[in-house]
Amino acid sequence: MDVSAAERAVTARHLRRVWALPGTLLGRSGWPASTGQRVHWHWNYWWQAHLLDTLADAQLRAPSPARLALIRGFVRSVRLRNFGRWTNDYYDDIAWLGLALQRVSSWGIDVGPALAAIDAQLLSGWTPAAGGGIWWRRGDDFKNAPANGPAAIFHARSGNLPRARAMTDWLSSTLVDPASGLVWDGIRASTGELVKHIYTYCQGVYLGACLELSEMDNAARTVRAVAEHCAPGGVIRGQGGGDGGLFAAILARYLALAARALPGPEAATARTLVLTSADACWSGAASTPEGPLFSAFWDRPAPAPPLPDDAPERDLSVQVGGWMLLEAAATLSP
Repeated sequence: MDVSAAERAVTARHLRRVWALPGTLLGRSGWPASTGQRVHWHWNYWWQAHLLDTLADAQLRAPSPARLALIRGFVRSVRLRNFGRWTNDYYDDIAWLGLALQRVSSWGIDVGPALAAIDAQLLSGWTPAAGGGIWWRRGDDFKNAPANGPAAIFHARSGNLPRARAMTDWLSSTLVDPASGLVWDGIRASTGELVKHIYTYCQGVYLGACLELSEMDNAARTVRAVAEHCAPGGVIRGQGGGDGGLFAAILARYLALAARALPGPEAATARTLVLTSADACWSGAASTPEGPLFSAFWDRPAPAPPLPDDAPERDLSVQVGGWMLLEAAATLSP
């Protein structure tokens, strides 16, 4: 595996100026890009948050003044493309951007106003409906793990442990299947209907929240459940393109943290899941002039370019997901 090659490939294929403005950069949502993607009309706010987070991974792995300058420009570009605002109506989206901004703030990048805006909106999303938790988006009736998990991690890292613990407790009592240990998607507040879809995304964010709060028993149970139900043959299950292209990588990020934090045998299980998935992802990548093109499903090879219009491998989410997985694996190397 060559994580540097993954970084070069994703950045070369996807990073472009916003509206041709100097000093700006965001990831084009597709490759080859459509007309709308070339001008960042379809820019996918939360995909950009994960691209920024993965750039932070790379900067921690191999510090570089050039990459740090890129990160500074990227942060400015998010606000520019979002028409002068840091937030949108989706609580999960803004939590992901908040987590990425928390990390880059350690490099002297002024993100204080952004973090304050995100924190205020996440705090405002909490209501007693369905027993607590925050909404998936403003004006909605749905509360889910994809919003509450990253928001709990954000609050824990910002020092608001009471809110982080309240969110994680709500997830544990409302969305964790007592039989399997897996995390369901969400609940409709008006009816109490549980939406019991199983997404790798939900397992990852709950695992991350438990780790932040040192809830090691719950974290270990989640690793066991993932190994049993979400990783056939030891490779984390893919969930296609679009938003699903990031789901498995989000789980891999927090499994890598679990591998370094858990005290029991589940640490080795988490490590094996990440490394086995990374080996499969790397060996199944297709070749392009820019570097590897990752499959949307790590247990099968990526198609060779030229890609059909409906190929999930065109999506920025899929390619950032593959790179994020390799960055996670790199943290576990001897």
